[in-house]
Amino acid sequence: MRRKKTSIILEITDESALGMRGRQSVRTTFKLSERAITALSILAGQMGIKQKSLFDHLMDDIHALKTIAREFENFPKKDRRVTKTFVISRKTLEILEAISAQYNTPRDALVEFSIQRILPLVEREKARHRKRVEIETHLAEHVRQSARLLRDAVEALGEEDPIVQEMYSMLRSNDLIYKRIRAYVEKGKKIEEF
Repeated sequence: MRRKKTSIILEITDESALGMRGRQSVRTTFKLSERAITALSILAGQMGIKQKSLFDHLMDDIHALKTIAREFENFPKKDRRVTKTFVISRKTLEILEAISAQYNTPRDALVEFSIQRILPLVEREKARHRKRVEIETHLAEHVRQSARLLRDAVEALGEEDPIVQEMYSMLRSNDLIYKRIRAYVEKGKKIEEF
């Protein structure tokens, strides 16, 4: 019996086209403190997400942006500002520009103070990183002890013993997993200086 061919018709409405347009990526430049730029980079790295996603998430909170804009008086002059280009969604850029115009607040200030809202998350991640380092240190010792135990087993039973062969297999797996854990801890080292 032959199956009937079916066709799928996709209809794109004006509303869905606008939604897709809003997700388009655009490049835009802000002048921010080094601390804000670093915080955004670190948190995105620790969370395993793109900076664009984190940035868009922060700017999605229109209520918070309006609160920042209403309470804004001026940018502190003491902080050195760095020009940085970010990839963000068109929708995020439009929101920033609209709130900036409505409240006569610089876009840079809206972004800077929005990023400051994530600083407690960075501090929490920093504490988690310290615990990861501690655990990784214990795991390193565990790997060394396992290698010593394997050497003892080879001496006592010989290379061809089934127990020794299973130990080799177990240690190869453990070593691969330990290397992945170690790489993750190394990737998080940037947070130590924050």
